[in-house]
Amino acid sequence: MKIIILGAGQVGGTLAEHLAREENDITVVDTDNERLRELHTRLDIRTVSGAGSYPMVLRQAGCEDADMLIAVTNSDEVNMIACQVAHTLFRTPTKIARVRATAYLTRKGLFAHDAVPIDVLISPEQVVTDHIRRLIEHPGALQVLEFASGLVQLVAVKAFYGGPLVGQELGFLRRHMPSVDTRVAAIYRRNRPIIPRGDTVIEADDEVFFIAARRDIRAVMSELRRLDRDFRRVMIAGGGNIGERLAEHLEHSHQVKIIEHNLDRCTQLSERLDRTVVLHGSATAKRLLEEENIEDCDIFCALTNDDEVNIMSSMLAKRMGAKKVLTLINNAAYVDLVQGGEIDIAISPQQATIGSLLTHVRRGDIVNVHSLRRGAAEAIEAIAHGDTQSSKVVGRAIGDIDLPQGTTIGAVVRGKEVLIAHDDVVVASGDHVILFVIDKRRLRDVERLFQVGLTFF
Repeated sequence: MKIIILGAGQVGGTLAEHLAREENDITVVDTDNERLRELHTRLDIRTVSGAGSYPMVLRQAGCEDADMLIAVTNSDEVNMIACQVAHTLFRTPTKIARVRATAYLTRKGLFAHDAVPIDVLISPEQVVTDHIRRLIEHPGALQVLEFASGLVQLVAVKAFYGGPLVGQELGFLRRHMPSVDTRVAAIYRRNRPIIPRGDTVIEADDEVFFIAARRDIRAVMSELRRLDRDFRRVMIAGGGNIGERLAEHLEHSHQVKIIEHNLDRCTQLSERLDRTVVLHGSATAKRLLEEENIEDCDIFCALTNDDEVNIMSSMLAKRMGAKKVLTLINNAAYVDLVQGGEIDIAISPQQATIGSLLTHVRRGDIVNVHSLRRGAAEAIEAIAHGDTQSSKVVGRAIGDIDLPQGTTIGAVVRGKEVLIAHDDVVVASGDHVILFVIDKRRLRDVERLFQVGLTFF
């Protein structure tokens, strides 16, 4: 595909890296020449210097014959105008834009073909907030992903010494829990992927990705590790968009406190939030954390815009007795360095957002993409179409589907029914199939599996 990305920041750069690896024709547009030079050298992609909303710059970037425009600059207005120009002057088929301001997002009918012609809206703050919310709902999980409108969840947990499954073969799970259907989609041991089989033995410290119906998630988690008690007391460092949205969602079911250093912002938050306690001060102030009884806190979420503040406040909170700490880190290089030590969960906003963008780039009827393990793996939800003549999956049992190497099917969702993927499950047209791909070089093969052959027409 010929794709133009406006904005060479964290999200734009990470997206360009993902898509360039998959042999797409990528052009990145930005006003920062130094950043463009660095991307061009590292990724061997085309770059254009200039304002992304200017018709001349879009023409120079090749908008006349582009398949897709992805506008992820830091300005909502530039992103919106760029999509309007691409639609009006160049008839670009697909236009994706990052829009952050709720003042735009809450206006019905604003983003329509005959108004501001944006086909797909991406709100990174909402994506990250949902990601954190799911982790708070599942204490002990490293990652929680939803498919098929929340009917199915893919959860990553670290297996601990003393867990019933540790030291056992995976086949034991079915005998031990006959009433709960689940499938282990992948195991990462010392950062290397293992394709699970019935005789695979789970070891302590393995990162286990399992898939199950939403209602069964806690039961399966209890087999891999001691279940943490539900989080009740939540402390949030940083009252920006993500901190505010998270507090808004949690304040009626949890005890929530926000620490914000900007006094005007504190006033705004206290007016907008109903039950959240808003504290003025620095999240790295030991005395403030002591006064607010950090040792009683179930989870401390560092969500400021400053990586160093997030890391330091999380480490301080953990040492002072917070049960769990979750840290937002923009610099992707830091994420692997800090997670697993004093910081329990490190979240990269770019990685959380990339999945929602990749959903619209994949060929075939792909309705959901989640980027995993810093982009090394992907979980995909695809819809099967066609019949036995035109499709490589419809009418076939899972055991008979010729899956690309390193790919596993975790579950099939048919209407409201969740069928965990066993070899004898037959895929029907219209089924939502959830796959785990540990080798991203095989993504094209996975897409081809779900493309309908000519006989269908």
